[in-house]
Amino acid sequence: MSNVIDGLYYSESHEYVKVEGNFGFIGITDYAQHELGNVVYVDMPEVDDEVTAGEEFGAVESVKAASDLMSPVSGTVVEVNEALEDEPGLINKDAFENWIIKVELSDMSELDGLMDAAAYKAMIGE
Repeated sequence: MSNVIDGLYYSESHEYVKVEGNFGFIGITDYAQHELGNVVYVDMPEVDDEVTAGEEFGAVESVKAASDLMSPVSGTVVEVNEALEDEPGLINKDAFENWIIKVELSDMSELDGLMDAAAYKAMIGE
């Protein structure tokens, strides 16, 4: 059973957004990291890059597969989780603690198009 946290926003492509003020922390869900298996590499954008809702911003590679990361929201990257460069497996330890990028949100209304925890649980069949 995957961990799904209330109060976060979820996308159909298994990314989450944790919102704090005008900022969003984006990562992959616990369900996604379970499906991928051992994460061996995370491809992240640079600080000051723009991300667009519904478009690719990087990739996660595991021993089994590579998966594109799709941004659930639009904004400017203000921080990347540098710990993942040395230890990508942190995502397997705790996908929600180990976000991938932090963005300054450019359109808060985009959050309305994402799922809450209950809707995401229903989508993954839990």
